[in-house]
Amino acid sequence: MAKKLIGMSSLILLLIVSGCTPSLDKETEVIQDTEKETTKTVVIPSLQLDETYYRTLQPYEESASRGLVVSNLATKYDMKEVENGLLRISRNEFSPDTYLFQEGQYLEGSMLKDWLARSNQEEGGLNPSDEGLTGEEKAKKAPVYITHIVEQNYLKQEDNTVKVAGVSVGLALNSIYYYQKEQYGAWYEEPLSQAQIEENGKRIAEEVVSRMRKDEALANVPIVVGLFKQNSKNAVVPGTYFTYSVAPGGKNVSDWKQINEEYILFPSGESKEKYRDLDTIFRNFKQDVEMYFPNYTSIIGTGYFKDDQLQKLSINIPIQFYGTAEIIGFTQYLAGLLKDHFNTSLNIEVQVNSLDRAEALLIKKPGDEDPTVHIYSQ
Repeated sequence: MAKKLIGMSSLILLLIVSGCTPSLDKETEVIQDTEKETTKTVVIPSLQLDETYYRTLQPYEESASRGLVVSNLATKYDMKEVENGLLRISRNEFSPDTYLFQEGQYLEGSMLKDWLARSNQEEGGLNPSDEGLTGEEKAKKAPVYITHIVEQNYLKQEDNTVKVAGVSVGLALNSIYYYQKEQYGAWYEEPLSQAQIEENGKRIAEEVVSRMRKDEALANVPIVVGLFKQNSKNAVVPGTYFTYSVAPGGKNVSDWKQINEEYILFPSGESKEKYRDLDTIFRNFKQDVEMYFPNYTSIIGTGYFKDDQLQKLSINIPIQFYGTAEIIGFTQYLAGLLKDHFNTSLNIEVQVNSLDRAEALLIKKPGDEDPTVHIYSQ
């Protein structure tokens, strides 16, 4: 049996169920110093969900380059992971216990558009010139390396003032360059080697930090730079960061730290080759799910691995439902399968979705014998 079977209309209530019910009357009102002509009053919320989440200044201020990620990255999976992965890296350098989070405020959209262009298109273009090259020649000699830059700001409070105390930037790099041999012709792919990606990513990182140092507010704060390798356009799992560096205040990047992370699709040939035991467990789980719905075959999982160890397995089950009783029955069945198939050391999340809405959520944390279940209200 599952630990909890609940029906709620608001996700925020889930925080209350899990015990996160701190007083909200201790918010702190402070002045944000932007080192520009104006200052503004902001609020530091008292609520911190857990030690991995940053408190965020209110009112929430969107990134100065908001919207570019949609047009610059090929898949929705990379759009999400390029930000989430940078948050994970940032926690190594900027502790959520002492730093506040704010979306990037220094790299504006027009600036990034210039930087992401080719050097023969814009004076500040970070991608190589393609002057005089055909489509295939571009792919061989001058592919586009960098497609997006995401910025995150980390602030500290001193008395009644907060100001930027660190910045993280993620550089999204192509793993495949897509090109046409002729206008309106077929699209071709040119894979980029890991050596190409890393060499050019580090070169671009040094230039980006050098330019950022010209902003007075960023001249003497530490800047974290991560290199993100995008996945292909057809992939259903995201790419990952593979290395990062910290530029101390007033300096450029130097030593690079390798990151061993990957996302693996289950079931797949790759999951069978790399993680055979878990792949077998997943296929058996999938088979038992399909016994409940004999014509159903679309269950997929995404495993996030760090240093070759599974950190989280996210399972998505899209299916058509016809009534509340069927939803409850199927969810109870899933809860039993999770307990039967996956051992207590694993971190598992299962999302059940119908055509137009979320129906149920099951979470099994390491150490849990039974999953926690949430059934969304009708």
